[in-house]
Amino acid sequence: MNLNDYRLVWNDEFDDDSIDFTKWSHETGGHGWGNNEKQYYTANAGNSFVKDGKLHLVAKKEDFGENNYTSGKLSTYGKASWKYCYIEARAKVPYGVGSWPAIWMLSDAINEGTHWPLCGEIDILEHVGRFEGKVYASLHSGLYNHSIGTQQNHIAEMGDIWSDFHTYAVEWTEDYADFLFDGESYAKFIKGEDGKDTGDEGWPFNKKFFILLNLAVGGNFGGPAIDEASMPWAFEIDYVRVYQKI
Repeated sequence: MNLNDYRLVWNDEFDDDSIDFTKWSHETGGHGWGNNEKQYYTANAGNSFVKDGKLHLVAKKEDFGENNYTSGKLSTYGKASWKYCYIEARAKVPYGVGSWPAIWMLSDAINEGTHWPLCGEIDILEHVGRFEGKVYASLHSGLYNHSIGTQQNHIAEMGDIWSDFHTYAVEWTEDYADFLFDGESYAKFIKGEDGKDTGDEGWPFNKKFFILLNLAVGGNFGGPAIDEASMPWAFEIDYVRVYQKI
C-alpha cells in the first residue's frame, strides 16, 4: 500500500461543532437491522454528536418504543459514494460486553432494488465486546455471507484497542480488498482466489459503495449478554478519509 499513488477525494475531520449533514445522514429505526440488534437508532443529539474534534456515537440504556437502548448510526448514502478507493478511519472502540461498533460499506444498489447480500458489503472494522480485542474484516456477497456461513472474513487479535485510537483501513481495487490496522496489512481477499466465483454473486465489489458508521447493542453477533453497568458506550471517530488512485 503506497499512499503516494492516491489523492484525497473526500474527508471529514470532525473539527466543527456539529455533524456535517452535507456529508452524513442519520439512519434511524429499531427493527433489529436483520441482526436482532437491541437498539433504536435515533437522530437525537445524545446518540450522535461532535465534541473535541471527534464524532461520538453513543449507546445508552434508554427506553425508546419497544427498544430498551438507543444509539447512533450515520451514512454517506446519497451524498458520497465511491468505486475503488483507499478508506482510512481513526477510531476508538468502546469497552463492554454487548457493544458492537462498526465501520463498513454497502453499495448504492441496496437502495436501488438489489437486496443484501447481493448488493455486497465491506466491513472495515467490527469489534464485539464479548470477543474483546478481536478485529474483524469481512466481505459479504450473494454466495459468500455470514447468513450461510460462507463469508470471506479474517479475525485478528489486536489486544487492548479500546484505551486509545487506532487506524482502520481498506485498500479496495478491482482485484482485491486489503485491510490494514495502524498502517499494516492483516487481511487480503483476492478476486477469484481459491476458485471463488468472480461474477456479481461472488464478487459484487465493482460498483459504487457508501460508508456507514454505527454502534449496535447485542444482536446475533453482539451476543445476548449486555453489560448495562458499563454503559453508556461511546464509539469515537477522529476522522474518515477517502483516497482514489491518481
